[in-house]
Amino acid sequence: MELGTRIRMARTAGGLSLRALAEKAEVSAMAISKYENGKDIPRSGVLIRLSKALGVSIDYFYRTVEVNLSRPMYRNHEALPKKEENEIHEQIRDLIERYLEVEEIVGDRQQFRMPSKEKRRVATFDDAEMVAQHIRSYWKLGIDPIENMIDILEQNGIKVGEIDGTKNFDALTFFIDEKTPVIVVKKNVVGDRQRFSLAHELGHIVMILESDVDEEDAAHRFAGAFLAPASGLLADFGSKRKMLDIYELHLLKHKYGISMQALIFRAKDLHIITNAKLSDLFDVFRENGWRENEPGDHLKSESPSRMKRMIFRALSEHKITRSRAAELIGTDFDQFCMNETREHNGFPIPVCD
Repeated sequence: MELGTRIRMARTAGGLSLRALAEKAEVSAMAISKYENGKDIPRSGVLIRLSKALGVSIDYFYRTVEVNLSRPMYRNHEALPKKEENEIHEQIRDLIERYLEVEEIVGDRQQFRMPSKEKRRVATFDDAEMVAQHIRSYWKLGIDPIENMIDILEQNGIKVGEIDGTKNFDALTFFIDEKTPVIVVKKNVVGDRQRFSLAHELGHIVMILESDVDEEDAAHRFAGAFLAPASGLLADFGSKRKMLDIYELHLLKHKYGISMQALIFRAKDLHIITNAKLSDLFDVFRENGWRENEPGDHLKSESPSRMKRMIFRALSEHKITRSRAAELIGTDFDQFCMNETREHNGFPIPVCD
């Protein structure tokens, strides 16, 4: 990839206009435009100023791994402005290029695994439930609650990343070179919402819709069934209920890692409660202001760990230097080590010493 293209990508990912970057880097906007369009090449001193202003390392501009991304499918509240969409797209391109580069360094490229097409066809919402069961069976997950959703996805060849995103961004799905799926979620989202978004995006990846069934509703049904399998919920709730207890829902939220409101929908889908009872329960949530912020302690969000583990592996095997690790992590190495040590209660990290 040409140097000018890299400069434009980094500027877009940072949400900077030509003028804003020019002011930060103390380089004229006209000069930067020439660099981006391949009409001139920045001198080393200028490139250093650009890298600092853009928050990237010099290595970023000469990265050899390049990815082609499919058109992303977003899970968000409303359509994103084009500038925000481009910003997110380039943040993700940078993340995935670093991810693939780390895989290449350690020689551990995971392959995506899913059942045959016949087991993934969806013509009704009940079919979406069956597809979720087939995926669980194919991945040998049984019917127990999923402890870490991100780990399960990464173990089965789906790249998972997280970015700051924007206000209206929740998650998106796309493919690298039309074959490797990627799910990217927003950072610092409560765990039950994050896990549902991940399962929802998995539904988009694996389901093959064969009728006019609504794709979003089918993905919702898939996500609920994947996170809270019917057999487990029927054992916990019973086959028929006149009402569900709020605290009971809270306890099951922590068991399955799925919101109380999603559990209510699951109970309705499985005919444990009627539509009327579902409405009654949601009236309670509305009256108490619980629709956006459910009561009780929240679930902790998950973070992708495979890329981090591969970077530590490459460092311990002396395949990369600290400066190279910093470029692959996408942040200052010493700060990264401090954050890791703090997160793990002061645990000593040899490669950070």
